[in-house]
Amino acid sequence: MKKQAFNPYLPSWEYVPDGEPYVFDGRVYVYGSHDLYNGQAFCLGDYVGWSAPIDDLGSWRYEGITYPRLADPANDGRMVLYAPDVTVGPDGRYYMYYCLDKVPIVSVAVCDTPAGKYEFYGHVHYQDGTRLGERQGDEPQFDPGVITEDGKTYLYTGFCGMGDKSRTGSFCCVLDKDMLTIIQDPVRIVPGVMYAAGTEYEGHAFFEASSIRKRGDTYYYIYSSQVMHELCYATSKRPDGDFKYGGVIVSNADVGIDSYKPKEMIAGTPGNDHGSIVQIGDDWYIFYHRQTNGTWFSRQGCAEKIKFEADGSIKQVEMTSCGLNGGPLVGKGEYPTYICCNLFNKDAKPGQFGMGFIGNNAKIIMDGRDGDEELGYVYNVKKGDTIGFKYFDCKGITKVRVTTRGYSYGYFEVRTKWDGEVLGTIKLESSNFWEAHEADIAIPDGVNALYFTFCEGGSCSFKSFELI
Repeated sequence: MKKQAFNPYLPSWEYVPDGEPYVFDGRVYVYGSHDLYNGQAFCLGDYVGWSAPIDDLGSWRYEGITYPRLADPANDGRMVLYAPDVTVGPDGRYYMYYCLDKVPIVSVAVCDTPAGKYEFYGHVHYQDGTRLGERQGDEPQFDPGVITEDGKTYLYTGFCGMGDKSRTGSFCCVLDKDMLTIIQDPVRIVPGVMYAAGTEYEGHAFFEASSIRKRGDTYYYIYSSQVMHELCYATSKRPDGDFKYGGVIVSNADVGIDSYKPKEMIAGTPGNDHGSIVQIGDDWYIFYHRQTNGTWFSRQGCAEKIKFEADGSIKQVEMTSCGLNGGPLVGKGEYPTYICCNLFNKDAKPGQFGMGFIGNNAKIIMDGRDGDEELGYVYNVKKGDTIGFKYFDCKGITKVRVTTRGYSYGYFEVRTKWDGEVLGTIKLESSNFWEAHEADIAIPDGVNALYFTFCEGGSCSFKSFELI
């Protein structure tokens, strides 16, 4: 029996952001950086592999450590592995492109299989041997994206800090069949923050997170924009230029979505984003990541189905709890709360650069260690905090049960819209241990969202809910 697929799609204890998804031999492989829970910086772990059958996207398999953090000879022991990307070379081998922090170059590792043990291969360089990023006039390299066609590999890199005029945008260069030697010098393809005024990219200028895909005869360049929580795209009929701005694919705060809320309302915890699109069977998906643990540094991978319009454009999609499931979740049974897709307080305000909330209390955290079974939950739920889940195909639901702990003298209001009619309330009691509380609440038949809003006083941790 196939497992249901949730967001995040990996176990609650795993933190693999910056996801680059590919289908190889009937399996979806995701390549990303590796955050640590409670880490105080990005990307502290080794690269690890995860994959799932294309016809069972709820069954993810851990492939082990694919590339250790210290494998690169340029690493002096103090550097981390930033977001990688993978392409199949002309020789059929798998080449992983990545950057270390603190050095301006692009490194390459290689493996005979999609998720085996990658070995250091070399650094991208010009024909005179000078490494990309170290020639006069080069900008520092960051977040490489790659695609290989007809014996050539197109490499996309770049980072544009706010107010930094020395970093001008994202660049593309072309590599020879050896996967290392530049045969076409870098050219700018999308302008950065300080160079987008008066262009079609203004307001959505390139910031970081280069990624490239091809659909039919069109190249889709996916990137994180200057507002960071959104992944945008640009399109061209050629891989090395003429890219035109397309729009936003996803925001990890759902800013810009007005199908269920005001367009500019922040419905999640905003933070930096990185990901790409992939075709799995007949469907296309956008992989992205969300912020958890109330910090920038513990990010988890999510995915949503996308739709291409007749003209090749992509409409922005909303965050959901069912992501890769192919449709709504079964509207019966027990679900963990770490799969919430909306977590907000209507009185909260965006923090610096839109990162995090001022006034929001609740956050997704975990107990235990990596590898422990599903121990994520929502912590520090206080007055006004709303936890939302989308979507469930409900039928005949007459009772809702929640499992909580904490010093609470409040209650949950249950709705199917964040600002909709209250369908019922569930009274909570203070407890040092996880305890279940329930109420008779009729959920309408059909596909519904579920929102739990905490009212009155105290606080609680919210572990799971059950539809009965």
